[in-house]
Amino acid sequence: MGETMQIRTRGIRTTVAALAAVAGVAAAAVPAAAATPASDTPRVLEPAELPPHPSSPWYAGAVTAGQPDPLPMCVGDALPSTTWHREYWTEYDTNAQQLTVEGRAEQWAKDFAALLRKDLAGCAKKLMQQDPDITATQKYYGRLNVEEGADVYGIHTASAWGSSDIGLFSVGRDGATVTVVRWGQMGTFQHAQVADFKATTVTAVNKLY
Repeated sequence: MGETMQIRTRGIRTTVAALAAVAGVAAAAVPAAAATPASDTPRVLEPAELPPHPSSPWYAGAVTAGQPDPLPMCVGDALPSTTWHREYWTEYDTNAQQLTVEGRAEQWAKDFAALLRKDLAGCAKKLMQQDPDITATQKYYGRLNVEEGADVYGIHTASAWGSSDIGLFSVGRDGATVTVVRWGQMGTFQHAQVADFKATTVTAVNKLY
């Protein structure tokens, strides 16, 4: 069972679209660079390696250099310009994303992963500080024993106008490389595919090298 945290605060209003997609509250994002040849890109998840959707296959965009636009909620502000990202989607309201950063040194990657975990641990509080119409609740689903480890979090947002969205996030590291996997859809914690998402995270971290 995860540890549940629920806090209500007031702050700046976020956009309905960003919350509905569980894609995040974005500050000004650096435009993504053009995709480079496949031989130069990091190894990332294939659509079939994502949590299975009961009614649709997964689709994926190119592995692209640069920060995504919009930035993902809570972890987006920490992403450097050297980030690689790939977007995934289904025919319904389910989407996913993988973000990978190859650091120059293992210590840098270790510190960066710790920063991302800290941002996710305070995500619900931050979202409600930014928007008084949002109630955010989160759970920590534990650490996975893969390479240097991966941590899994769940974040539910409900708005005063009736939207309800569930997102799962993981932060994993292998040596000097850090990857973040995000999955989201409309729903609550009851609809979170935690076991499948953990399996996806293990695959993502194992594929880094």
